Amino acid sequence: MKAIEITEFGAPEVLQLCERPLPQLKSGEILIKVHAAGVNRPDVFQRQGNYPVPPGASDLPGLEVAGEIVDGELGDSGFRKGDLVCALVQGGGYAEYCAAPLAQCLPVPAGLTALQAAALPETFFTVWSNVFERARLSPGETLLVQGGSSGIGVTAIQIATALGHRVFATAGSDDKCRACEELGAELGINYRTEDFEEVVKAATEGRGVDVILDMVGGDYLSREIKTLADDGRLVVIALLGGAKGQLDLSQILRRRLTVTGSTLRPRPVEFKAYIAAQLKERVWPLLATGKVKPVIYQTFPLEQAAQAHALMESSAHVGKIMLTVS
Repeated sequence: MKAIEITEFGAPEVLQLCERPLPQLKSGEILIKVHAAGVNRPDVFQRQGNYPVPPGASDLPGLEVAGEIVDGELGDSGFRKGDLVCALVQGGGYAEYCAAPLAQCLPVPAGLTALQAAALPETFFTVWSNVFERARLSPGETLLVQGGSSGIGVTAIQIATALGHRVFATAGSDDKCRACEELGAELGINYRTEDFEEVVKAATEGRGVDVILDMVGGDYLSREIKTLADDGRLVVIALLGGAKGQLDLSQILRRRLTVTGSTLRPRPVEFKAYIAAQLKERVWPLLATGKVKPVIYQTFPLEQAAQAHALMESSAHVGKIMLTVS
């Protein structure tokens, strides 16, 4: 099969088209003939040498795919060979064929194409597991999304809004802020020209928000603590601004705050299967009715994966960057 491999750690140009044998299936896995794959920030980190491949996972980049089931034991899953599915995988998505744990596969939502479905797994699993499971965003509570125009951001805005929450989002330009608002955010906050703490506090009459989804870290930490309401929860999922920040522990104590975080890739199949079931029950109906939708910024053929990574690193996009497999 054709695939994209990382020939050495470095710039986007190290991504090269190659020939690889088809994946050997492990117990519980199926083989998917890939129609499309998503490009995600962890793929960039892996290419740069900053995101080690978990033991036993493919060294090929790519954490989400959609396509046709062509092999594997399907048991009582309800799937049949030939069905179109989307899947969260530990790697191997940038290829014509990809092995995926059956428990991490979901049907392509009604009305969506395989390309659109391939834009779902990585961000939807990440948002649900962190915002709704780890941070326990509950009815009547408010959410601040840092990086609202990213793939994660547009997903978090839409799901939380569709479930009835007030959502605020930060982005790096006025145009991106307007895009966040069009997706359901009450306010898009330009972090280059505005102070998100001041804007959020003004919009909530000084209370702050109940949950913050943070992809920045670094010096955002101290400001985010001040932006949280009493009993608020900060969940960190990336460190684009650095791994270290100042933390006022007295605020944690006095206001009963929680600071937590997680990474999805190394979590066991059983955990991801639980998230998949939650998504199928709670979120897939929202996709079928159009209340939540995949937001695709640009699509590249598989052999142009390097150009897709260059776009990802430019941060010019709003939503997802995708690869198609002919």
